[in-house]
Amino acid sequence: MADPLAKYGIYIDDLSKIRVLEPEIANQTNKLKEECKNFVSKIIEFQTNSDEFIEIIDQIANEVEKEKMKTIGTRNLLRSIEKERDAQKQQIQAQIVEKSMELERLRIQYDSLKKIEMEQLETIEQLTKIN
Repeated sequence: MADPLAKYGIYIDDLSKIRVLEPEIANQTNKLKEECKNFVSKIIEFQTNSDEFIEIIDQIANEVEKEKMKTIGTRNLLRSIEKERDAQKQQIQAQIVEKSMELERLRIQYDSLKKIEMEQLETIEQLTKIN
């Protein structure tokens, strides 16, 4: 009875139900359907995991960017402090040169005054000997 019905595309499965598809093809179709469901669920799981991973990577990237900005700010601050110290160093060196020149001028003036004092003392001594 099953063979004559098969000519017309009607089949009887293991549960004695009438089918339009061959029982083997129906089984393969159901099996493919289940595999597709598994595949889709795995793809959804992969999508979820990928989204979570991307979110974590974005958070890490934001933290790295913040740290990078802090580092750049600190480096710029350090450079400005360094330039400020260089300027102070140059200013102090200029003051040292200025004070050294003033010291030399005062030393020369002192020597000159000392010489004048000696000459005046000699003159006073000579004048006091004469009297």
